[in-house]
Amino acid sequence: YNTMVSKEEAVSSAAGNLQTAYQKRADLIPNLVATVKNYAEYEAGTLTAVVEARAKATSVTLDAENLTEENLKAFQTAQDEVSGALSRLLVTVEQYPDLKANQNYLDLQSQLEGCENSIANARRQFNEAVQDYNTFIRMFPTNIIASIFGFDKKPYFEASEGAQNAPDVKQLFQ
Repeated sequence: YNTMVSKEEAVSSAAGNLQTAYQKRADLIPNLVATVKNYAEYEAGTLTAVVEARAKATSVTLDAENLTEENLKAFQTAQDEVSGALSRLLVTVEQYPDLKANQNYLDLQSQLEGCENSIANARRQFNEAVQDYNTFIRMFPTNIIASIFGFDKKPYFEASEGAQNAPDVKQLFQ
């Protein structure tokens, strides 16, 4: 029982770390939008999409106490919208050579890249904690104790549908 509690806490901790990594990215977005806005006057729709996706994503949190497949999918969908909006923004920036040379923008782009790496690591660590927990509660005889005390299987953070495909640059502008 104590080991199950410990492993469930490891999942909760990993979920918190994942939430923190996504929040760090969300915190960078206002600075990125403000920097781009100064250069890309004609890209209001793209900037608005980024801001709206960020607002939606920060309203959907990863609740370690209620870690269901539905809740994880809702969180992932909101984060995917942010990723898509950021992708469109970064492609748009390619049209502005002055912006690409701006030191603030370069710093923000570097920080964003670091955030994406942190998110990838946090996802991996979350899934490893979930695998360890799920394996432990499903093995005999611990599965009996898990069943008695209500230790349920936790969902994995999965790649988005179509994530294996390279993005179509033409679709980013539609």
